[in-house]
Amino acid sequence: MDKARILSALQQHFVSVAPQLAEASVVIGLQFGTLSIASTNATIAAKLRQLAPEIAANLQNRGCEVSGIRVKVQVAYNRAPPKAMQRKLGNSARNALHELGTILKSDSPLKVAVENMAKK
Repeated sequence: MDKARILSALQQHFVSVAPQLAEASVVIGLQFGTLSIASTNATIAAKLRQLAPEIAANLQNRGCEVSGIRVKVQVAYNRAPPKAMQRKLGNSARNALHELGTILKSDSPLKVAVENMAKK
């Protein structure tokens, strides 16, 4: 629990020191004075590496025992899937499906599927 509290406090300090960069990155560890930060893309990681000495100095001014910063790129996999849009058929497409349904054999699964599509 202590480690989780420390990481949470470091994350809050990091957010206050570099708010724009903290939106796309997260503190993942502190080991031997080296703060590890995971970034969601390479652009943010490059900017973090460029500003690492300044960020470390600002964190030290806030009382954090940080002597260096290590940056990793870590792709976020927990993105929400896009919402599926329900599409509607136009009148001409619906009529074409209905005509196709009349041509097909009476007991075929394809005919049932085409008729169901024409109804929607």
